[in-house]
Amino acid sequence: MTPTVSVQIVTYNSSEDIEECLTAVLQQTWHIERILVIDNASSDHTVSKVRSFAEPFGEHIQVIKNVQNTGFAPAHNQGIHLTNTDYVLVLNPDVVLGETYVEHLISYMEQHPETGSATGRLILQSSSETIDSTGLVINKIWRAFDRGAGEPVHQWMDSAEVFGVSGAAAMYSRKMIEDISIQGEFFDADFFAYKEDVDVAWRAGQLGWKAYYCANAVGVHKRGWKKGSRSSQPLFVRRHSFINRYKMMYKNLSGYRWLRSLPQLLAYEVAVHGYMLLKEPKVLGAWIDFWRQLPSLREKRGEIRSKLFE
Repeated sequence: MTPTVSVQIVTYNSSEDIEECLTAVLQQTWHIERILVIDNASSDHTVSKVRSFAEPFGEHIQVIKNVQNTGFAPAHNQGIHLTNTDYVLVLNPDVVLGETYVEHLISYMEQHPETGSATGRLILQSSSETIDSTGLVINKIWRAFDRGAGEPVHQWMDSAEVFGVSGAAAMYSRKMIEDISIQGEFFDADFFAYKEDVDVAWRAGQLGWKAYYCANAVGVHKRGWKKGSRSSQPLFVRRHSFINRYKMMYKNLSGYRWLRSLPQLLAYEVAVHGYMLLKEPKVLGAWIDFWRQLPSLREKRGEIRSKLFE
């Protein structure tokens, strides 16, 4: 049987981008069984635009309007629970896929069932010769980055296994989703948004799943702000991005692993917290959320440990 694929897009004031995104999904050479648009209480015309766009397609495009902004992670979990397809493509509304994007990813994953996630070559809309992401990498002090970000496209023409895939245009297998979910959550709802894709990649890798970058699958990512330009990022983005790294580390690190990198880790933490204290003190308020969520994080850490030793 032909593997089934659903596409889910979480929107928040995405009226400028959503129609082009949906058009590209509908033009995929691989059949898309279902398209879910989950709107997180947009205050613009996103919902009306999507409903108008979707009307000719009947139940093929489903629109769900949340009464409040639940965040990227909970909204995508919501979509995952509403589908039963073999694969789920998690897609940002500001991404436009090439028409063979899905076909390339599914073809590889079907031939390599140990691969639970895959992504393509995402290019910045603002510069067609510049990479946005070719997957995720993580360094020795557990800082995660988009692989190849800001580098010339021609340097990233070779497909390869990677640490993980960016949630901007990520294909996940249902088997992996079910295998690594914790407390019924694939994406950790405590993250709200930002680095939830890194957390999934880390957890999946620990549990034996592989991730893959397919250079032949191409998408264009608008992105609301340039990487490395902190001044253009809203405070809530900086806070979530900052604290979610520590949530991720708390859940996924075992004792001996962080001890090996302790000198580098301490040097980095002293530097970054000193910088935040002087330049961005409001970001440090995110630690309140960490301590408030610690009981939940502790439970999830325990479940991950249990899965590792099953």
